[in-house]
Parts: sequence; structure tokens; C-alpha cells
Amino acid sequence: MVLADLGRKITSALRSLSNATVINEEVLNSMLKEICTALLEADVNIRLVKKLRENVRAVIDFEEMAGGLNKRRMIQSAVFKELIKLVDPGVKAYQPVKGRPNVIMFVGLQGSGKTTTCTKLAYHYLKKSWKACLVCADTFRAGAYDQLKQNATKARIPFYGSYTEVDPVVIAQDGVEMFKKEGFEIIIVDTSGRHKQEESLFEEMLQVSNAIRPDNIIFVMDATIGQACEGQAKAFKEKVDVGSVIVTKLDGHAKGGGALSAVAATNSPIIFIGTGEHIDDLEPFKTKPFISKLLGMGDIEGLIDKVNELKLDDNEELIEKIKHGQFTLRDMYEQFQNIMKMGPFSQIMGMIPGFSQDFLPKGSEQESMARLKKLMTIMDSMNDGELDHRDGAKLFSKQNGRVVRVAQGSGVTEKEVKDLISQYTKFAGVVKKMGGIKGLFKGGDMAKNVNQAQMAKLNQQMAKMMDPRVLHQMGGMSGLQNMMRQLQQGAAGAAGGLSNLMGGFGGKS
Repeated sequence: MVLADLGRKITSALRSLSNATVINEEVLNSMLKEICTALLEADVNIRLVKKLRENVRAVIDFEEMAGGLNKRRMIQSAVFKELIKLVDPGVKAYQPVKGRPNVIMFVGLQGSGKTTTCTKLAYHYLKKSWKACLVCADTFRAGAYDQLKQNATKARIPFYGSYTEVDPVVIAQDGVEMFKKEGFEIIIVDTSGRHKQEESLFEEMLQVSNAIRPDNIIFVMDATIGQACEGQAKAFKEKVDVGSVIVTKLDGHAKGGGALSAVAATNSPIIFIGTGEHIDDLEPFKTKPFISKLLGMGDIEGLIDKVNELKLDDNEELIEKIKHGQFTLRDMYEQFQNIMKMGPFSQIMGMIPGFSQDFLPKGSEQESMARLKKLMTIMDSMNDGELDHRDGAKLFSKQNGRVVRVAQGSGVTEKEVKDLISQYTKFAGVVKKMGGIKGLFKGGDMAKNVNQAQMAKLNQQMAKMMDPRVLHQMGGMSGLQNMMRQLQQGAAGAAGGLSNLMGGFGGKS
């Protein structure tokens, strides 16, 4: 069972509590049976499933519960806490320190996606303005250095390796020393993939570790091998001091439960999860948000972090214009750029309450990204006067020659240009409504400042401009209103981020 199915089954079991007229032992046992069956089908270790069941039963004692207590909420809370314990060893992850070299060594099985993950992690830090680099100390697998070299060149990450040196310890040592002298802050060392039975390779891994003395050893765990993860994780932990875990291949048909529950064997925290082939398909792992997303509750905190990474608050001019309900075609173009910077759509959708990460199939995601690029190409054919006009829609509707010129310049039909203008009109309408909402762009608690009648109007406007499939997935208008409430509470002080998010819906519908 894939993780998305696991989430749906657990959510369904928890929902049965809401539907029950009376909460008693029979209802609790039935719900726990459903949850435990779902966890076992997802390859979660049987000992851990048994422990989860026992812990929830220990918390819920119907005989001792006071009459006024909300039993449903207590049971749901107990299940949520136990699910968190499954993937959280309670150990703090290593945090790199700016301004000094942080040596990170990768270990893992052959074929676990270790070399690709090295590049993804280096790219993650590069985007955050760290000086990151790669060292290939894998001399066992033919083509390992070529693969790392190709990945690093594509991502513009400095790298070190050798076609002639056969000793991985020498390569690792030389590479780390060179990059330390050059002032690099994140030095990632890739090592040979191995199996726990290969004692010589394990010995080599220990020698590399002793030579470079890494600040953090990351074990890369392949989600597709299920319960076998636990034995492998233990073997690596016994040989070197594994400090963190990255779980790969959690997209597609990986059961995932085996890998997630195997962190108990390493007693090391998961720090990232790999969700695809692309260089930005690496998500920072936070336990509570992960379980929330699994159960369809979204990850508002992660969404706000993504938005804040764009540093939209620095764009005071845009914020000032939105405050006054003004929005040009150029502003829309810039919002589309921001949406593309945020990363894969499915990742963003999974952070929104009511959505699952698999809402957009891979084809649809690529289609959405291609559509955004096409809209931007059309705007590339517009002149400054059109892009910066306060009412671009009126300008194009009055002078059809402009539509013809832009269509020819961007290689699209006139209808496509008109569709873009229509989209912009809807988009600008939402911004105008946002400009009238009291307190939206002030710090503090937005939920208290916002006029509820105005927010209701804004919700209706958003519902009209959203794809009906998206609205249905969220649970209709009530789901949209709930999401907006959560955003109000989570986005205080990130007003530019909220406007960008709304822009994302406009660009996608």
C-alpha cells in the first residue's frame, strides 16, 4: 500500500469516530483494528504497530473518563501522537553552521539513489546561499564519478573526484581538504553503495569516516525495500555513527512504511524525503507536518516557509500596490515566476489542507507548469506600456490590434491571448478585494483584523476562479473557507506570501 492510501485508510478510520453516535470500547477497538491493518499493509514493523495499539488503549480508559470530556478528540489526539512516535526517534538532527566547513558523508545500499540525493542536498543548500560542493569517493561502482560529475555540472555545483586514484580514502581526504581551503561550507562526500553482508566494503566505509571525520553521516534509505530496511539500518548504525536519515523513492508505488519505521533502528532523525527524479524533488522532513499531510490536514507551516523563502516582503512596491487594490500584467508575470520558484505543484498542493500530494498526477503537473510558461511567453511579447498599465484588460479590449500583435509575437492564437487577459481580469478582481480587507497587510493576528463579510466575498471570488476539480478536492466552499482560516492564523506577518498563494490559484485554474 502506498503512503497516500495509508493516509486515506487512517483518515477513514478516524472519521468513523465522528459518525458513531456513542463512543465506546467496541467503536475504539474497531477503529484501532482498521488503523493497525492499514499500517501493516504499508509495511510498518509489526512490533511498532502493536506498541501503537497498546499506547492508545492505555491513554483511553472509558471507566475513568469524566463525563464532559470530548472522547472523540482525545482518541484522535492519541492516535496522532502515536503516529508521530513511529517516525520520530526524539533525537535532534545535526544543524550545519554558517561560515565554517560542514563535512557530510553519505552511506547506503547500492541502488538507493545515494549519488542523486547527494546532488539534491548540495542544490538545496546552494539555493539557500551556502557554498556547497561534492566529493565522489565511490570507486566501487563503474560510472559513479561520471554520474556525479554530470549531475553536479548540470546543477552548477563544484565537485572533486578521480579517474586514476583507486583508494576512496585518499580521494575523500584530498577532496575535503581542497574544499576546506577554498572556504566551502557544505562538503558532501559520496561513498560506495554496499550491502550489510559485504564486510570489506563496510570496513572501507569506516576508514573513509575515520579519515575525513564527518560532522554528519547520512544514511540513504530506499523506501521500496519495505521491512528489509530495518536490518540494513541496524548494520550501518553498528559500523558508523549514522546521524541522520534521508528516505528516497517515496513517490510512486513505494510502501514507505517499512522505511519510515526503520528509523527506530538507527535512532536517527529523518531530515529529508526524496519524492521524485528531479533535482528539487527533495523535501525537508518535519514529523508533525508529515503526519498532518498524510492525514489530509495539510502543512500550513511548510507552505508559509516556502512562501517566505521567496522574500516577497522585500517587494514593498508590490505590497503597496496590492494594499490599494492595484495589479498590473507585469505584477501577474512576477507572481507566475514566484510560483515556479516554489517547486513542484504536487508538493505545494500537499501542503494545503484538504489536498493530498498525489492530487496532481505527474502528467498534470508538467502540463500545469507548461501552461504557466506559455502564459509568460505571451506576456514576453507585450510592451512596457501594456505590462505596466493600471487596467491592462481595458487596453486590450479597446484596441484589438494589440491582441493580434502579441499573438503573432508569441506564436499563439488570438483566443489564447484573450484567455490570458480574462485570467488577468479575475486575478486583478481578487487583488482589488484584498486591498479592501482591513488589517490584511498589518502584522499581528490577521484573524482578528479581517472583516468576516469581506473575507466571505473574497472566498466566493476565489471559488469562481478556481478549477472545479480543485474546489471539489478541498470539500467545496466550506473546505476553502477552512483553508483560508488556517492561512490567516499561520500567515500573520507574511502578507506578501498570502497574496502570492492566491496568485498561485489564479495562475493554475
